[in-house]
Amino acid sequence: MNRWLIGARPRTLPAAIAPVLVASSLAGLEFNWFRAALALMVSLWLQIGVNFANDYSDGVKGTDTNRVGPTRLVASGLATAQSVKIAAFISFGIASICGLCLAMLTSPVLIFVGVIAIAAAWNYTGGRKPYGYIGFGELSVFVFFGLVATVGSFYVQTERITLMSFIVAIPMGALSCAILAINNLRDLNQDALVGKKTLAVRVGDLAARRGFVALLVLAHTAAIATFRPAALLTLLVAPLTFSLARQVMSGVNGKDLIPLLGKTGKLQLIFALLFATGLAIY
Repeated sequence: MNRWLIGARPRTLPAAIAPVLVASSLAGLEFNWFRAALALMVSLWLQIGVNFANDYSDGVKGTDTNRVGPTRLVASGLATAQSVKIAAFISFGIASICGLCLAMLTSPVLIFVGVIAIAAAWNYTGGRKPYGYIGFGELSVFVFFGLVATVGSFYVQTERITLMSFIVAIPMGALSCAILAINNLRDLNQDALVGKKTLAVRVGDLAARRGFVALLVLAHTAAIATFRPAALLTLLVAPLTFSLARQVMSGVNGKDLIPLLGKTGKLQLIFALLFATGLAIY
């Protein structure tokens, strides 16, 4: 597989696609395919930029030296740290151009939001005091890949913000957090050894597993809380949700958790498709 495709980590991309999909469906008759496409580009390239930035920062810090998860470019020697850093900046640059177009079409406030989002993406594992190393990764993911991505995608199409846009953002944020949570659970022991105090390291193995399950439950509960009957379509993916929860609570760890990352991404994408369909039917 192409090394840059590996570095982009395709299994995490549903976290970027799902919020735009759901927000576009909620927009209903106000759906704007051009603005939705730009929002999707912003979300995708931010996610890819985050992945490259994390690869670079963790690689130069040495925290990926004995990694048990998917291959990282810098740690494995597949690419130099400088080239991965440039890849991150290019990704953020593409996201910025698309975001600037949206700001010109809607509101300049989006430029400010974009700057904060990119700063948050870089400082997750980069900078002098990376907040991902002290347990705030999940909070950031919920805010930016849940609330900001969903509400923002709804806003650029409708030029308004509603309570419902926040409610439908909750499942997207919860499932994006679940993707990060399974990563952190997989790397818990190694992260603890190198002083990377993720939320999983801070709360411990059992609590981290329970937290993952709680995020899945929150996603389904929030969808039902829209009080739109067709949103119950999301229950069609409940068997996959239960299967993931059961496997995580069974105690599997290390490399055995790697397949669950892909399944969690799959869950988010299917959930988003069903949720979007339900919102469109209403």
